[in-house]
Formats: sequence, structure tokens, C-alpha cells
Amino acid sequence: MASFSFDIVSEYDKAEMNNAFDLTQREVGNRFDFKGTPADVEWIDDKKGVKVSGNSDWQVESILDIFIKNLAKRGLTSKFLDQSKENHTNNMKVSKEVPFVEGLDQEKAKKVTAFVRERFPKVKTQIQGQAVRATSGSKDDLQGVMKLLKEQDLGFAVSFNNYR
Repeated sequence: MASFSFDIVSEYDKAEMNNAFDLTQREVGNRFDFKGTPADVEWIDDKKGVKVSGNSDWQVESILDIFIKNLAKRGLTSKFLDQSKENHTNNMKVSKEVPFVEGLDQEKAKKVTAFVRERFPKVKTQIQGQAVRATSGSKDDLQGVMKLLKEQDLGFAVSFNNYR
């Protein structure tokens, strides 16, 4: 009997993230209410997150909303953004760093594994670093796992790769 498998990961498409960033920069540059203000969005740490700047908390949140909207247009979820950091005020300029969250840590991997085993006992799951490998003799079971994980709100984004 053939065995089929795929990996459950938490990765974003870097090209689409770059496109969403470019769209946000363009929109911020063109908006009338941002003219003459320090409103800006820029990369941090070699494209590992974005830094949003403005002259008020409202402006920073507005730019972040624009970025999230552009992510949605590009098919990405805002679950890749770690918005837990507080706004930083310095010399009449407010900024916020928003790093991207990628990879399944041990806790998230265990949560995915337990969830899959509960619903699909015939599917074998195995934690492999930052991914969870799902293996089964039935392609239908694996497609059911994919559908279930896409519909479920786990609190973090999941994607699939390495189909075999």
C-alpha cells in the first residue's frame, strides 16, 4: 500500500509580502492626509518585519491597517504579524515595530498534532523541527486534514508543502 504525506508549516510567501509592502508604501506616499508628516513604512532586519512611523498613534494604526488590507489582497493572513509590541514615542514621532512570525514552535506543533490525531486517528503525525509531517495511506484523509486545518482558527497561520 502506498503512503502519502505532506508537511504542515507556518510560512508566508516572501514575494507576496514584498508586494504588499510596496503597495503600502505607494499608498502612504499618495494619501493627502499623510502629506508633510513623518508617515512611513520600512523593513526591519533584512525583511523580517516592518517598522511603521507617523506623528500619532492614529496614523501608525492607520498605516498598519493599510498594510493588513494589502496582505489580504495578496492572499496572506495578518496572523503572520506580531502586533504585541507597544508604540514607541520619540520626539513627536510615533513608531511601531511589527516582526513577522514564521515557523511552528514546539507548543504550536503539539497543538496541531493533537488536533489532527483527535479528528483523524488514521493519519500519523510527526513533529520535525519547525514542521509537522502528516502521513496516511489515504489521500482523502490527508485532504480532510488540510481542509480541517484551513477552516480551524488555531491562532496562527498554517500552510502545506512537500506533498508526496
